[in-house]
Amino acid sequence: MTDAAHGLFLGQSPTEGGGQAEILLWNRANRHGVVAGATGTGKTVTLQIMAQGFSDAGVPVFCADVKGDLSGICVPGAPNEKLLARAAGMGLTLTPRAAPTVFWDLYGEKGHPIRTTVSEIGPLLLGRMLNLNDVQEGVLSVVFHVADKEGLLLLDLDDLRALLAHVGENAERIGREVGHVAPASIAAIQRSILQLEQQGGKAFFGEPALRLEDMMRTGLDGRGQVNVLDATKLMGSPRLYAAFLLWLLSELFEQLPEIGDPDKPRLVFFFDEAHLLFTDAPAALREKVEQVVRLIRSKGVGVYFVTQNPADIPDTVLAQLGNRIQHALRAYTPTEQRGLKAASNSFRANPAFDTAGAIQSLGVGEALVSTLDEKGAPHVVARTMIRPPDSRLGPATEAERAAVMAASPVRGLYDVAVDRESAEEVLTARRGEADQAAAGAKLIAARTKAEAATAKEAEKAAAARAKEQARLDREAARPRAPARRSTRETPIEAATKSVLRTAGSTITRELLRGLLGGLKRRR
Repeated sequence: MTDAAHGLFLGQSPTEGGGQAEILLWNRANRHGVVAGATGTGKTVTLQIMAQGFSDAGVPVFCADVKGDLSGICVPGAPNEKLLARAAGMGLTLTPRAAPTVFWDLYGEKGHPIRTTVSEIGPLLLGRMLNLNDVQEGVLSVVFHVADKEGLLLLDLDDLRALLAHVGENAERIGREVGHVAPASIAAIQRSILQLEQQGGKAFFGEPALRLEDMMRTGLDGRGQVNVLDATKLMGSPRLYAAFLLWLLSELFEQLPEIGDPDKPRLVFFFDEAHLLFTDAPAALREKVEQVVRLIRSKGVGVYFVTQNPADIPDTVLAQLGNRIQHALRAYTPTEQRGLKAASNSFRANPAFDTAGAIQSLGVGEALVSTLDEKGAPHVVARTMIRPPDSRLGPATEAERAAVMAASPVRGLYDVAVDRESAEEVLTARRGEADQAAAGAKLIAARTKAEAATAKEAEKAAAARAKEQARLDREAARPRAPARRSTRETPIEAATKSVLRTAGSTITRELLRGLLGGLKRRR
């Protein structure tokens, strides 16, 4: 498969004398590259050949399996007559064998789960995942600032949600320190987090976080580990996919030491569907990609973008991709024609053929190849028949994948999530203490009010008693009249008085009659 002393054998280009091997030099492999071509032209097979070739040379590889076909790299190939004839035409003897493979999956379904913490991914990439605008990204930066200032760990999305609520509740105080925090922005970020969770992003954040050394292993046989990220489901969340791969590149850049230009790369990173990284990306994100690609070379890491058209990649990044493999492109629309022109102009021209015309006429398994020479200059582009792979063309079965997972060197390290105390638990405890303190203060206030009411009632009662006592004292001090005889009559006395009154009235009437009668007679 390879010329171990020099580099990776990609295929053979025709020459007047027969054929010329097209080789990607080991000591130029960290100068990055691009594998481009329309759907169905053989990009994935080329990626598979390169990944296994680097592995055989002792270089660990990371690659994303977007369609599921790349999983066949873990199974020895079974070449048919056509592939055997192609290999023979190149003077190559196929040795079917599998590459040492470890499967990964952000969702933990078809590989070991990959996790990182919210703090590690940072506000820039997280804002990209959440599709935030500039104002909302500013609020998110405030949230990270508050977390650092108050010593709160942001591990998962629950922590982020709890801290957003904390910032919202204390927006006035925090706003005086770092600027206005609008409740509308807090609410918008909360909704974006919910959408990310519904897309399965919740599983990506947490612990145990991925250790890069577990992706950079070399086996006892000297071959590098091929890390295959199952992205068949992840492609349903393209922003999450792109942000994850950029985060991984950024982690490599930040953690690996400088080594200059090594004899062969420390790690090779394949970024499939690379256009997703740049679609609608803010300027700050593009600058970060450019910085990482430009500087990570000196860390011994080679980055290879896999996309349909090189025009999908910004010129500032494309200019740093020295090794180029271009499969067929179709150019029916004006946009496609511009892309074809950009692709052809990116090669060092070959006087033997027209580059643009050759790109359109390439068959499946053919490509235009231009790699860097010993001095770092690009070779003249060559029309190349890509060599067959040693591993299977096509996906691995579920049973084969399960067998690889069972023998994985990282089995059991990441399969079970760990939830330790972080921002959510701390803020919940604080809120509980505050609620208890408020309840205690309320109880004390109620008791104080009740005691005050009781004291007031006691004062009123004491005043009433004093007033009553004063009245009694005044009455006791007055001189007393002699006792009066009782005027109550007995029944006999009452009857006697009644008779006398009756008798008196009769006598009086008779006397008056007699007197009046005497007066009349005298007249």
